[in-house]
Amino acid sequence: MKRNEYAFTTRWRVQSTCREISDILGNAPDLVRWWPSVYLDVKELEPGNRQGIGQVVSLYTKGWLPYTLRWQFRVTANRHPFGFSLEAWGDFVGSGDWSFVQDGDWVNITYDWRVRADKPLLRRLSFIMKPIFSANHHWAMHKGEESLKLELARRRAKTIQERKAVPQPPGRTFSFNRD
Repeated sequence: MKRNEYAFTTRWRVQSTCREISDILGNAPDLVRWWPSVYLDVKELEPGNRQGIGQVVSLYTKGWLPYTLRWQFRVTANRHPFGFSLEAWGDFVGSGDWSFVQDGDWVNITYDWRVRADKPLLRRLSFIMKPIFSANHHWAMHKGEESLKLELARRRAKTIQERKAVPQPPGRTFSFNRD
């Protein structure tokens, strides 16, 4: 594996259904609302076909490190409600695969992310900073799991008061906008 190549497998377990998780994670523009610690801006550029295959999305993201990333993805497979696959380009180049498996009242969520960091800062510093860049990814995915659980609680709230009692998702970290 090259210095600027990364392979991550993230596993979450949430009380839900595959359909609900697929609907949440498959709605890319809504990431800004419920996962704001990572997703600063998300725009759908192309809708794709009826199954969402071919959908192109533009993303502006960050973790806890003081840099941002601009990248896009195209949905290459949709196994609704059991997951979807994507191809990424921009500051990241590679592929991601979300899979959802129902286990009683729970869903086991797996995200396999295989990317090459092409942003010049990341490409140049990966030889020494790879463990820190990896920690940044793990932080972002931890925030995603936390935010997803809060989103599920909001969706299940039966009253306005219950919905208001659900904490807001974790917000952004400091921002040194050094694109």
